[in-house]
Amino acid sequence: MKKRVSVPASGDAGARYSEVYEVVRLIPEGQVMSYSGVARQMGRPGLQRMVGYALRSLAGSDHDVPWWRVVNAQGRISNAYGPETQRERLQAEGITVSDYLLLDLPKYDAEELVSARLQARRARESIAPHARRRG
Repeated sequence: MKKRVSVPASGDAGARYSEVYEVVRLIPEGQVMSYSGVARQMGRPGLQRMVGYALRSLAGSDHDVPWWRVVNAQGRISNAYGPETQRERLQAEGITVSDYLLLDLPKYDAEELVSARLQARRARESIAPHARRRG
């Protein structure tokens, strides 16, 4: 079993990296999200580069974050450090990736599903403290 990755940075950057990992863990097998989609679901639109930095920091570590499920806004693998590994992992999940490292983002995009999962999680978390007080 893969271990949960520890946040490599401290302070605000570390908290943001944790948010990236939380969102990326919600992308189901066989689907992807864009860097900008991950940033939007974190409530931090415009920080797509930071999403990339957070995922890049995972290189060489044993973790449970499916980094390969994040592509650029055009649906292209833009990972300069391991594009073939990313392509192989996506193809193993049933995603068609062209010779140009391009996939059909609208077909495989998980942003709507991840958004619903995050909303449900946040609703449960906001109810949980109230439920504990009653008991």
